[in-house]
Amino acid sequence: MSETVEFAQEAVEQAGSNKINSMVAIFVALTATFMAICNVKDGNLVQAMSQAQVHALDTWSYFQAKSTKQALAENTLAILKIQEKASNDELIAKYEAQIARYEKEKTTLKQKAEAYEKEYDDLNVFDDQYDATEALLTVAIAMFGIAALTQKKWLLGFASAISLLGLVYGLAAFLQTSLHSDFLSKILG
Repeated sequence: MSETVEFAQEAVEQAGSNKINSMVAIFVALTATFMAICNVKDGNLVQAMSQAQVHALDTWSYFQAKSTKQALAENTLAILKIQEKASNDELIAKYEAQIARYEKEKTTLKQKAEAYEKEYDDLNVFDDQYDATEALLTVAIAMFGIAALTQKKWLLGFASAISLLGLVYGLAAFLQTSLHSDFLSKILG
């Protein structure tokens, strides 16, 4: 047991004097902090996407209800026209007005539902960027750990490049700049 404690103390003392370990510690701290911030932002974005999706579904349901009402009005109108009684003139005018109103309301609802779907798709681009950020930074942190263990400078450089790529994706998402990679999306999706 005391050998383990001595080994751990020796490793901690050497870590402070080892340049690679010091750099790894700094890179891991910065990378993990940025990843945590991106994770919070991504969570908020996913909530906004869910809300847009719910609005789109609700609006399409309302559109469908209007379509059903319109179909009923059209059928009633057809029956009244078949009967061709003079007393039905008021009912015919009423149902023609309802059909026109439903058609107009459906057009508005369709545009609104499509706008919610577009909002969802627009937000999804940034969600994908945050997902790529998290994946790249997680890989970078693991590689930083391996670089610290192996003391390989090239591995530290490679991990830094992966981390930098993750930072670029995260900053692009923060700034709402589309930097969408179909390649990464296919791998991660």
